[in-house]
Amino acid sequence: MLLKRRTILRGFGAAAVSGVAGIAGLGARRLSAATAAKPISRPIPSTGEAVPVVGLGSWITFNVGNDPVLLDASTKVIAAFFENGGRLIDSSPMYGSSQATIGHALRKLGDPKPAFAADKIWTSFAAEGATQFDATRKLWGLDAMDLMQVHNLLAWEAHLEMLTEKKSAGEIRYIGITTSHGRRHRELEAIMAGHDIDFVQLTYNVLDREPEQRLLPLARERGIAVIVNRPYQRGDLIRRFSDKPLPAFAAEIGAGSWPQLLLKFIVSHPAVTCAIPATTRVDHVKENLASAAGPLPDAGMRKRIADYVGRL
Repeated sequence: MLLKRRTILRGFGAAAVSGVAGIAGLGARRLSAATAAKPISRPIPSTGEAVPVVGLGSWITFNVGNDPVLLDASTKVIAAFFENGGRLIDSSPMYGSSQATIGHALRKLGDPKPAFAADKIWTSFAAEGATQFDATRKLWGLDAMDLMQVHNLLAWEAHLEMLTEKKSAGEIRYIGITTSHGRRHRELEAIMAGHDIDFVQLTYNVLDREPEQRLLPLARERGIAVIVNRPYQRGDLIRRFSDKPLPAFAAEIGAGSWPQLLLKFIVSHPAVTCAIPATTRVDHVKENLASAAGPLPDAGMRKRIADYVGRL
């Protein structure tokens, strides 16, 4: 369902000001000094192509329908994402009007390069997969997609076969599979081990660490890129820790806020290619990308972060 206009406007901070920086206020989150720097990139194992380790999700945030004010605000978020070094934007037919919102923004921005278009097939019916793929390209306004994934393993065998054919035909550059449910990890592991895919998408953060046991090591072993969804548990982690003191050692890695520390923990894992936080705010886009512009935690620092969070 579409979010109510006033709810979205509150998130976008829709003040009547111009320019990409027109979303007002930093709120409770603070930008680090590294805002102007570009995020580091990681190679996609199957090709070596580099993508920044922080991308942009679109679940809920870009489901704004045809509201011109909200479409304009979404375009400003996406413009800020590209201007601050972002590339990979992820969406799905599941996300309401988010695909159309992204397509609107890309047209308004003149199809910025090098945007990396990632989307999904989300249907239980094998026969609908190819039709849905064509609809997705049309909504994005693209002839070919960079990455197409089977969303939450729905009819994954048939859809993966179809996507493989589209990849061979040059209509897709990369293919993958996703889940946001820990209960599906055993099945996901079997697919990763037995099928030729470029990407896997899963949930991983400082509290959801089960993927460290098998999935992330398997991704490195098999040469599969990893996209991390729900890095903030839909904002729950930020709300949970916002009134807790940021550890003093966060300054050692340039983390000026809880969101930056949490994101640095994720993208510092050597198997992670890109994390995709979603947001309605320009300042949050800049903050997220800045978290990957400075130093990332090493193994020792990652343990300190996990131990600190575990004590809260």
